[in-house]
Amino acid sequence: MPRTLTASDMVTPGSLSPPPTESTEGEQAGQPLLDGAPSSASLDTLIQHLVPTADYYPEKAYIFTFLLSSRLFIEPQELLARVCHLCIEQQQLDKPVLDKARVRKFGAKLLQLLAEWTETFPRDFEEESTIGHLTDVVGRISPCDETYGNRVHQLLQSLHQKLASLGQGPEGPVGADKPISYRTKPPASIHRELLGVCSDPYTLAQQLTHVELERLRHIGPEEFVQAFVNKDPLAGTKPRFSDKTNNVEAYVKWFNRLCYLVATEICMPAKKKQRAQVIEFFIDVARECFNIGNFNSLMAIISGMNMSPVSRLKKTWAKVKTAKFFILEHQMDPTGNFCNYRTALRGAAHRSLTAHSSREKIVIPFFSLLIKDIYFLNEGCANRLPNGHVNFEAGFLYVALAILELTEIHLPLPPKCLD
Repeated sequence: MPRTLTASDMVTPGSLSPPPTESTEGEQAGQPLLDGAPSSASLDTLIQHLVPTADYYPEKAYIFTFLLSSRLFIEPQELLARVCHLCIEQQQLDKPVLDKARVRKFGAKLLQLLAEWTETFPRDFEEESTIGHLTDVVGRISPCDETYGNRVHQLLQSLHQKLASLGQGPEGPVGADKPISYRTKPPASIHRELLGVCSDPYTLAQQLTHVELERLRHIGPEEFVQAFVNKDPLAGTKPRFSDKTNNVEAYVKWFNRLCYLVATEICMPAKKKQRAQVIEFFIDVARECFNIGNFNSLMAIISGMNMSPVSRLKKTWAKVKTAKFFILEHQMDPTGNFCNYRTALRGAAHRSLTAHSSREKIVIPFFSLLIKDIYFLNEGCANRLPNGHVNFEAGFLYVALAILELTEIHLPLPPKCLD
């Protein structure tokens, strides 16, 4: 009989030099973090490092890290407004006569920044005011190069397509994930046993991976940060971003639904032999999920089989060949902070980086543990220093780069990759 996992086992809550900036009194520049960016600085200084000029463009890693972490201190819409204001002010775009040669060099870098921003954080541009800031600053440089207008049009088209796609996300948390009651058996007219729908473990593991990838596709990297944000100590007292993590919450609830589905399917048959067959079927499905790299569904299946309504069926488990199950359970053992799982995850990530087929590139981490890891990464570092500066190096760089690695390795594959 499997060992029951407790809740506490699973989850415990550019190369050019930057533009010269004048440090405020008492500001500590620290060691260069990314191409001259200070390890700690005021928010204004960090925003200045984001703004391109004719001769400077920030590193891609800095752009991602700052755009992700800055939302803890400033709304993305306000950040864009300040970036556009600095561009207009520094390049003197409000003057009647512009230096066309200089504006052309600056314009290309500005459009590159906007393209990266809209590609990585499209939800930052959901409000009309943000589009207004974008079109205003680009409209000021368009007379210097006829191609700018077409490039902005293409950028906005791509942005609208992304937002439309994200708007068709998984069902929200309201009413979509109600636990299944074990005492209420569905009417025979509407209930169909899972084995009657799909009796091939590999096919079911594929379909579960389809669902996982589809749900992960709608989670933006900013949700991982916003999930743990209560308030900025220097801001107001009300929590922020409480309504901006629906996709994360829906994905966590999907894990719970899969757990309940497994437990329900096992408990539905009246005979021990049939229940044992269902358990062995889910063991094979879990093994196929492991082979695919779908660790989230794997853990959900194991958790479902470890629920008390299933684990107490001692006579049923006596009829099950449990050797394969114990191997899988060992891989997901919470001992040593999931040491075995983390080793397997590193191996899957390495396979993904060297893979020649799209199927081998799939790596779906155990999501609840991932959330826990990012939470403690964030909690272990002070967001603000005593002098009020943003602790950019110690806190947000590590959280942001961890999320960047995750989004590049584990989340990008569309569901069709298994076809």
